[in-house]
Amino acid sequence: MRREPLDEPPIDNPDYRIVIRTNEFAEVFHPDMEISAVGGMTLHYGEESQEVAAGEIEKFTPDDPRFEDGEDKIRITANDGGEITLHSIQRAYGTPSYAGTIELRRTEEGLVVINELPLEKYLCKVVPSEMPFYYELEALKAQAVCARNFAYKQIMDPGYPEYEAILDDSNARYQVYGNCQEDAFVNQAIEETKNQVMRYKGRLVTTLYFSTSCGYTTGLEAWGTEEDEASRYLKSVEVKGDDGDYEAEIPWYRWEIRIPVETLSSQVSLNTETDIGTIQDIEITKTGDGGIALEDRITGDKDTVTVETENKIRKALGGTGAEVVRQDGSVEPGTAMLPSAFFTIEKEGDAFAVSGGGFGHGIGMSQNGANEMAKKGKNCEEILSLFFYDVKVETEE
Repeated sequence: MRREPLDEPPIDNPDYRIVIRTNEFAEVFHPDMEISAVGGMTLHYGEESQEVAAGEIEKFTPDDPRFEDGEDKIRITANDGGEITLHSIQRAYGTPSYAGTIELRRTEEGLVVINELPLEKYLCKVVPSEMPFYYELEALKAQAVCARNFAYKQIMDPGYPEYEAILDDSNARYQVYGNCQEDAFVNQAIEETKNQVMRYKGRLVTTLYFSTSCGYTTGLEAWGTEEDEASRYLKSVEVKGDDGDYEAEIPWYRWEIRIPVETLSSQVSLNTETDIGTIQDIEITKTGDGGIALEDRITGDKDTVTVETENKIRKALGGTGAEVVRQDGSVEPGTAMLPSAFFTIEKEGDAFAVSGGGFGHGIGMSQNGANEMAKKGKNCEEILSLFFYDVKVETEE
């Protein structure tokens, strides 16, 4: 198959190197690390190697003399080909274990932990961390293709070149990895899409995804990026079928927040780093495809601020000062960001009423939309073709 770009990686299940962050994915550097493997493990540093018995915990600190022999690097493999447990961190399911090799790097700031393993194996702990394992198979397959595309694109722009690592395990910039255990049903979805990627006009696409739509997605304009020919596959679409919006019954499809004026005034001043005083008016001055808010003007009795792009708008108006009531009547606590930037806002007495829909940035694939489509018999390729305009799903050996 002829392919135009010469800078794209081959689809051949390469080894990936992922930086494993601390608890809550907060930091890159660890003060120390305790490690074990059920079947025992072998440490490699420089020309030396050391056997550690089955189940025995080995502790590593930056002043460990083995780093001297290994030129600031220790590599660890499980003797039975199984997983290696990192006892010094916690993830959503407890103490995490990782397939492949664990590499420890000593730096002035602490230890950097790197997991090295084949891409397809990496996906086995990305997909269940990004989409619930009990979702429909075709939705999980769509998520697997998205995760694979995302990972391949990162090869061309590695995030941690100083450690020869491509990305980390958090969702701050990448995909969540290792926050949930491997699952046989999810692995089936990954295996059934092995080596499948999406291309637009012959090029690998950047596969963005989010939780829930309001019935529409939006384009990159939401992030302040002008659409061009190369990114046209991320244009706004209606997430609906013959029976209406696929997500009409999902709790996050519609939501409301009522925020007291004084509370919102404090939040906006804090979040925008501008003392605007007491808010007098909030106006959405620009909207984008799908109805997303692209620009807000917030007028206080001391100052006025204009906020642009969906993430900054959500952050400016977000906070813990009010609860979110979802369309099914369930109540969620407010967070640092509004659930989405698909909303309207009006002043009602001593409060601002925010009426919105969806959860997440709204660009690319809605994960709940994908699951609802799968429930109605849509397959993986049909799901991806709705959310990513004019793409082709290709299998390469």
